[in-house]
Amino acid sequence: MNKEKHTHTYDEKGKRTCCSLEEKIDAKTPPSIAKDKEHYDGDGHDHSHDHSHEGGLGWKAYIPAVISLVLLLTGLAAEHLLNQGFFTGWVKILWYTVAYIPVGLPVIKEAWEALLKGEVFTEFFLMSIATIGAFAIGEYPEGVAVMLFYAIGELFQTAAVQRAKSNIKSLLDVRPDTASVLRSGSYEKVDPESVQIGDTIQVRVGEKIPLDGVLLSEKAVLNTAALTGESKPQNVLNTEKVMAGSINLDGVIELKVEKLFNDSSIARILELVENATSRKSKTELLIRRLAKIYTPVVVYLAIAICIIPYFFVSDYQFSDWLYRALIFLVISCPCALVISIPLGYFGGLGAASKNGILFKGATYLDQLTKVNTLVMDKTGTVTKGVFKIKDIVLTGSIDESVFMNLLMSIETKSTHPIAKAILEYSKNQDLPEATNIQEIAGKGLKGDVIGKSLLVGNKKLMEQFKVPVPSATDDIVESIVMVSIDGQFAGYVTIADELKEDAKQSIQQIRNAGIQDIIMLSGDKDSITQKVAQELGIDKAKGGLLPEDKLNEVEAIKQDPTRIVAFVGDGINDAPVLAASDVGIAMGAMGSDVAIETADVIIQTDQPSKIVTGINIGKSTQQIIWQNIALAFGVKVIVLILGAGGLATMWEAVFADVGVALLAILNAVRLQRMEWQL
Repeated sequence: MNKEKHTHTYDEKGKRTCCSLEEKIDAKTPPSIAKDKEHYDGDGHDHSHDHSHEGGLGWKAYIPAVISLVLLLTGLAAEHLLNQGFFTGWVKILWYTVAYIPVGLPVIKEAWEALLKGEVFTEFFLMSIATIGAFAIGEYPEGVAVMLFYAIGELFQTAAVQRAKSNIKSLLDVRPDTASVLRSGSYEKVDPESVQIGDTIQVRVGEKIPLDGVLLSEKAVLNTAALTGESKPQNVLNTEKVMAGSINLDGVIELKVEKLFNDSSIARILELVENATSRKSKTELLIRRLAKIYTPVVVYLAIAICIIPYFFVSDYQFSDWLYRALIFLVISCPCALVISIPLGYFGGLGAASKNGILFKGATYLDQLTKVNTLVMDKTGTVTKGVFKIKDIVLTGSIDESVFMNLLMSIETKSTHPIAKAILEYSKNQDLPEATNIQEIAGKGLKGDVIGKSLLVGNKKLMEQFKVPVPSATDDIVESIVMVSIDGQFAGYVTIADELKEDAKQSIQQIRNAGIQDIIMLSGDKDSITQKVAQELGIDKAKGGLLPEDKLNEVEAIKQDPTRIVAFVGDGINDAPVLAASDVGIAMGAMGSDVAIETADVIIQTDQPSKIVTGINIGKSTQQIIWQNIALAFGVKVIVLILGAGGLATMWEAVFADVGVALLAILNAVRLQRMEWQL
């Protein structure tokens, strides 16, 4: 899967050097991106720490529009309300020219720069020709008004885009500036990039964790909202993983660094977000291709409207038909489309990011809504991926606490994940010393504890030492640890992976979203996989699969061309399937780096319910975008026809261009206000 990085060219002032119509959204929509690129060098690290631009547009940006508005209103009042005799001739022309310059000159300059690069059919060119033409035929107020409303529209557009990107840009604020690292017996503040794997760092209350690591302190309370979208503080215990960008809420903590700064969670998220806003959806790319054809066509049509009637209309007046052509040009500007559609996707990506879902491009936001087959892993996807004791069953008169003390004493000598689950039964407890420990490969452990001979393992171990096992254990599907004391079967412990809290609800919600075909594929044994699938209401499930088996299963499903397949997983072994699926979804909080890098969508909270949230955001984004397309084309076609027939003035043209663009923007920003919780 191609994970290329998209880059753009900026001059020394942080301004995009392109200005063609199809690139207009990239050039002016994210002035924040241009400025971010001033503050971040090639490695993505902040060297200036100047985030003054993130508060939105500065008041100085509005000064030209305010000056033009005041002068325009004053001129209209003098001309139509006060009936001042002096406001005629050169006084009137000069007054409206001064009103035009603050908003018109920047656009004319942009048009001229584009012309020098051979880019004729830009929006700047259209607006310049239309307004200068209005002045040429004496329609001075209309010429000023068109450019003024265009300038106001640009301000609204830029502000709206900054708002739409605010959730994504907020990630920049969680990037830590320094790290307090243990060196020569004391902690010193250093650049996080200089910290090495294995170093010990200290984080005080209110500080951001600068690098990924494992907690050395007994416990920590962390705010992970910027990373996962989860507002509830997260409790982390000793030896558990913590992510860079989390905020320490309670007490001074220490942790051991596991990843370098540029490989940390926050660095990876920032890179994904940067790429996501650069990758275009099919709808967006289609509109841009159409714009490259549409713009020159309407320019030639405007010329035709002005000239052709000369040969067919007996009372032809050049100024009247030029006015109609100018109206046609103003209406034709496709800014409502080239702005509102990418803005809709920015809004969708921002809403997803706010909810802990990262899309690696707008195309995946679209693709997720088309999925009709969902294939999912089990461990770590619908289960927590952490073994816990489910049942303790005793067959003799032995007390449970004595039984567990003997069992845990043996398990302290094992590194198996099941042993870790058993030792979680009672922490910080003094256990008797186990001696004469012997590991029997594939079966379990043999040893002595306080004078008793113990066997701890599976049924094969019991059979090897001829210990009778109750037949009822044959029906148990969970992992089972059997215990024999002095040659007598004493009982067993079942170990099971726990379902995530929202797993069952998520499956039902996924079906309600229109995905009826849900399949579970797991490397765990088939009996456990089938039981979990049954609990969740999943009809199709297969267990005991190797990574290549999962890949073969998904490729077999994709042989049906009507299938759009999404795969959800979290492990290294899921990476091939994530790459092969139409939409790869990785659980990002505890998922492997390989799975996260390969996936198209990353769920930072590890909640299966976020799959439905992502689908709903994608569907709402599409609805808003198609509403904007219908609105823009519908109004423009109507006013174009009226303008060509002489039934629309320049004021209607302004509404058809800037007015519709503003309506489309207001429609798009609704995505930021919607609630997406199930």
